[in-house]
Amino acid sequence: MKTSRWLAFASLAAAVSGHAHAGFKPIEVKDQELAELRGRYVMPGRVISFGIVMSSTWRNASGDLIGASSSMQIQAATVKPQFYVSTIKQTGNGQAPQQGSGNIVGGAGLAGGQGVTQSVRAAGDGNSAYNNVSINVRESNQAPALVPAQGQLLSKGQTISGSNAAGSVAVTATGSGVQMAIQANHNQGSSLQQVAQGGLLQNTRLLGNSNLVNNMTQLNVVLNNNGLSAGALDCNLTQLRGLRNLGY
Repeated sequence: MKTSRWLAFASLAAAVSGHAHAGFKPIEVKDQELAELRGRYVMPGRVISFGIVMSSTWRNASGDLIGASSSMQIQAATVKPQFYVSTIKQTGNGQAPQQGSGNIVGGAGLAGGQGVTQSVRAAGDGNSAYNNVSINVRESNQAPALVPAQGQLLSKGQTISGSNAAGSVAVTATGSGVQMAIQANHNQGSSLQQVAQGGLLQNTRLLGNSNLVNNMTQLNVVLNNNGLSAGALDCNLTQLRGLRNLGY
C-alpha cells in the first residue's frame, strides 16, 4: 500500500512538473521597462489622499514683494484634479533698487534635467535664495478633511498673473504640469519653478543686489493604515512554505 502511494505521488509530481515547464516561459524584462516601474508600486487602496503645495516669492531691496501660491488636493471622491492659485503682493517702504548690472551666461540645459533640479546663480551682492522640496508621508484611518479652495481655478492652458513694483509673476498650466515664473523689475533677475513630466525644477537667476527669493514645493501623502491584515498578506507565503516539507 505504501509503495502504491509513492508511485501515485511520483506520477502526479511528474505531471505537474511537465505542465509547468510547458506552460511557463520566462520573458526577459528590459532595463528601460524596469526603470518605468521602479518605485511606483503601492498596495491597492493604500493612498487615500495626495496634495501638492507650491509657492514662489521675490522681495527686492526696497521691501516690495511679488509671488504666487498654488495648491491641489486629491482624494477618492475627487473627480478631476484642480489647481487653485493666489497671487502675493506687498509694498515696501524703501527706495527703488538700483538697476541690476550682473550678467549670467548659460544654463539652457537646466530645463531638461530629470528628477529634482535646483539651481541658484548670482551675479550680484547681498542676495539670498532658497529652493525647498519636502515630502510628507503619514498614515491615518481616514482621509483628511478637504481644505476649502482658495484663489482662482487654474485651467489647462491658462495663465494667472500679477504685478507690482517688485516685478511680475505668471502661473501657467502647461500641457504636462504647472509653472511659476517671476520676472523682477529693475533687471534684478528671475526665478522659475516647474512641476512637469515627473520632474521638479527650481531655478533662480540674481542680477541685482539685496534680493530675497524663495521657491517651495511640498508633497503631502496620506496612507491608509487600515489595509489588509498581516494574515491576509501572508497567506500566499504560508502556502508556499508548506512545500518545503516535500523537498521543494
